[in-house]
Amino acid sequence: MLKLSYMPTAGPDMFRKLQFSALLLLVLPFSAWAVIHSETIEYKDGETALAGFLVYNDALQGKRPGVIVVHEWWGLNDYAKRRAEILAELGFVAFAIDMYGDRKVAEHGEKAKTWMAQITKNVDAWQKRALLGLEILKKHPLVNPSHTAAIGYCFGGATVMQMAYAGADLKGVVSFHGSLPPATKEQQTNIEAKVLVAQGADDPFVPPERVLAFEQALDAAGADWQLMTYGGVAHGFTNPEADSYGIDGVKYDERADIRSWALMQSFFDEIFGQRPSS
Repeated sequence: MLKLSYMPTAGPDMFRKLQFSALLLLVLPFSAWAVIHSETIEYKDGETALAGFLVYNDALQGKRPGVIVVHEWWGLNDYAKRRAEILAELGFVAFAIDMYGDRKVAEHGEKAKTWMAQITKNVDAWQKRALLGLEILKKHPLVNPSHTAAIGYCFGGATVMQMAYAGADLKGVVSFHGSLPPATKEQQTNIEAKVLVAQGADDPFVPPERVLAFEQALDAAGADWQLMTYGGVAHGFTNPEADSYGIDGVKYDERADIRSWALMQSFFDEIFGQRPSS
């Protein structure tokens, strides 16, 4: 295990700067005429209609790693799709999955909380729905099915951990300001994916005792895990719109956002190796 910490200070909205930085990383190794292709993928979980967002760089040749993106508790909104697009710019096939169905996106915290509770109350069903998206990603003709990962934000961070707890065939999972559900003893035997966690030290929704229980469960599992704690940083620190929600303890942090994204890229370099070029 590896546990590190930073002490950043909050800054202004820098998501556009982050996008530009990602584009610079794209331009250096890839051709200038790259085309980012996106499409909606419709699928079903029983009677629930789901609609995911798949995106990739059409200028690249051959198969490449695939990355699942799991949305915050708001649902599959533009923020999750933007993250998927940046991943595509970096050379991955990204699939932002739909965990709520019926194209539901909440605008208020109470509605989001209700929808999230409906999904998380049944862990088996929660895992099953996430794994459906992984099945679709692995079958895409541009994806190397042995090189996949999953990233998630808030509720999505907990979801990618549940994918790991289900024994999903993933090289790694990345949780950004997730709720850090500790693995049960039964789940501990299933974990194969490497784990990266980016967490705010001042996140009021994830108390220190839960962080400790989360870490202890991963240690008991013998998992390969690392947790980066950002000092002075609250919940939702990667989302530039976080401050507008008016929720105590939810706040964007420029430095933690940029640093955690860079850390994720380093993690992907470790688990995937070199990305494809045009």
